[in-house]
Amino acid sequence: MKNFRRTLSLIFVLALIFATFSGCSDSNTQSTSSENDTIVVGMEISSDGVFESRDEDGNPWGVSVQLLMDFGEYAGKTIQIENVAWDGLIPSLETGKIDMILSSMTITDERAEKVDFSEPYANAYLAVLASADSDISSVDDLNQEGKSVAVATGSTGYYYAVEYLPNATILALSDAGACITEVIQGKADGFIRDQLSVYRANQQNPETKAVLIPFQDAEHWGAAFQKGNDELREQFNEFLEFYKEDGGFDRLTEDYMAEYKEAFDELGFKWFFDFEE
Repeated sequence: MKNFRRTLSLIFVLALIFATFSGCSDSNTQSTSSENDTIVVGMEISSDGVFESRDEDGNPWGVSVQLLMDFGEYAGKTIQIENVAWDGLIPSLETGKIDMILSSMTITDERAEKVDFSEPYANAYLAVLASADSDISSVDDLNQEGKSVAVATGSTGYYYAVEYLPNATILALSDAGACITEVIQGKADGFIRDQLSVYRANQQNPETKAVLIPFQDAEHWGAAFQKGNDELREQFNEFLEFYKEDGGFDRLTEDYMAEYKEAFDELGFKWFFDFEE
């Protein structure tokens, strides 16, 4: 009888332990499910710009931010934007600290070895910002000894300079703002960035001039995802198709970039959201 009672007691204790751990398991599952309702997006937020910037209250603002908010509404998810330095974006994605990157990132073969890209959501071309009184009238003028080129580390401007300007001194800096300062202060002969960034910098700094780079292929911007995260990537691609058909990119242009679209049309530049080949 005593052994029988001990057996019953043991069964009762084991049942309590099982119930306790089952409760913990349900709690953890609920927590994970809640976390999946939020998409954490890495973005390098600059103090100035029209794609990834801040409003007067310091909140993320710009074309990329609005695109993400519209994606969140489409997907029924909350978007959480994390400000990450450019050279930390891909490592943060690889280690799972963020779910995706949307930060005017050009799709390249080198980056595609580490991340999976969405379909392009914008097309861009490069240009040069130089001092207005300098002798720089073409990008070739930078490709000589004694000339220095400021570029943001890891940007397509950086890779362009490495490949096409082997005779120049390349100043790889942390961000675009630092590169613009180098040109204004005469410490760099040119700064290579996308045409819109160069155009804006030129408009804000009359002591500079914008120099076009002819005969170049467009660089395609895409959202980046951790290798194997096909579900989120495909959902974003589906959103992009919907957004094009729904006039979303036209609304982004009207709300954030109308004056730049007009200037680009006058200069004969292809627009960011012109997806026709």
